[in-house]
Amino acid sequence: MITGELKSKIDKLWEEFWTGGIANPLTVIEQITFLMYARLLDMNERRDEKRSERTGKPFNHRFKDLEQEVRWESFRHLPAEQMYKLVKDEVFPHFKDLAGEGTLFAEFMKDAQLMIQKPNLLVKAVNMISDLPLDSSDVKGDLYEYLLSKLTTAGINGQFRTPRHVIRAMVEMLDPEATERIADPACGTAGFLASSYEYLLEKYSSPEGIITETITNDKGQPVEQKIYTGDLLHEHRQHVDRDMFHGFDFDATMLRIAAMNLVMHGIAEPDIHYQDTLGQRFSERFPRAAKEGFDLILANPPFKGALDEEDVDPALLRVVKTKKTELLFVGLILRMLKIGGRSATIVPDGVLFGSSKAHQQLRKHLIEDNQLDAVISLPSGAFKPYAGVSTAILIFTKGGATDQVWFYDVQADGFSLDDKRTPIAANDLPDLISRFKARLKALESEIQQDLDALEEML
Repeated sequence: MITGELKSKIDKLWEEFWTGGIANPLTVIEQITFLMYARLLDMNERRDEKRSERTGKPFNHRFKDLEQEVRWESFRHLPAEQMYKLVKDEVFPHFKDLAGEGTLFAEFMKDAQLMIQKPNLLVKAVNMISDLPLDSSDVKGDLYEYLLSKLTTAGINGQFRTPRHVIRAMVEMLDPEATERIADPACGTAGFLASSYEYLLEKYSSPEGIITETITNDKGQPVEQKIYTGDLLHEHRQHVDRDMFHGFDFDATMLRIAAMNLVMHGIAEPDIHYQDTLGQRFSERFPRAAKEGFDLILANPPFKGALDEEDVDPALLRVVKTKKTELLFVGLILRMLKIGGRSATIVPDGVLFGSSKAHQQLRKHLIEDNQLDAVISLPSGAFKPYAGVSTAILIFTKGGATDQVWFYDVQADGFSLDDKRTPIAANDLPDLISRFKARLKALESEIQQDLDALEEML
């Protein structure tokens, strides 16, 4: 949650970009992302400089002695024309220099370029970003989510933004642990990964690690907000920062936005890669990821495309011989999971009811060679205004065989099912989560009883 004042600042910044001639919302977010990154580089450098002065220990500098002028606090007070030339010719190339050295953001910052054409717009953007509270990871995450909520146009190949409350429900049902590796093979803006981290912060916060503060909402009313510090994640911090979250996408703009989204939420070095996960090079470049690399996979992969067979990884075609991306992605996710690994994946209803040989082959593989735990039908308006397609969430576990499948029909998700998607009282998602977790507890209890009975027999 961010305050009305912060929302107002973001809205004003957004409006400045639009009136300045940048109308593509992805480009607006990307440019704001680059400028936030420039400021964060300087903030982190200053933090490490102070720590080094205090401890006497050296650190890896982000700016060499001759690069001090490209630091945020050095250029943000310059006149418009001088600032514009410096940012375009030196600050953005500095991003590429960092990328070339294999440091943080190596893959997603190497193609960074300034798209702002007007020096005065750059000055306004820099001044506004200087006023944002980027020193707070909690605020950064909420702030970036608010930016992403402004994506109102669908992408290509069936991509569209997954509603945050649907993502949260899927994360809660999978209930991530701090030791697990989590992936999204078509991560978009990394909503599933960011929400998983938020959930972990809540799950691994002690009572002392929960901070309650009062903020003012959009209506000027004081409301209490809880901040989860995730203090119990301390022993897992290295894993969380560097090996827990993995995302792949072949849209370079989305990739940069995804990486910054995770950094804004507080993940130091998210593992985000430019990669078509259905293509042949995925297995070559990321052998561990492409086969049995992950404990959890959450995804809403694009499902309106068809690929040429020669472009698809042959290993995937052995799972399901098809050109349809929605079937290929389910097959891919099954390959990427460890034995016993779990997934919550959004699919179009055609995956459930399609009559082609490939549809039947995939369903047979899901049920006979794996455990299809649940099929959750979503209302057809859940993805409006992007699409009105009927979808379902498949929850499955790799390995074993399916004894029974749990079905749930979500009639309402807390928002109207028209293009406006205004909040309403009817919402089945809390009941869905509650019943799913109760079912899991009942199954665990049954398993324990069977184990106890077996032990007595032995």
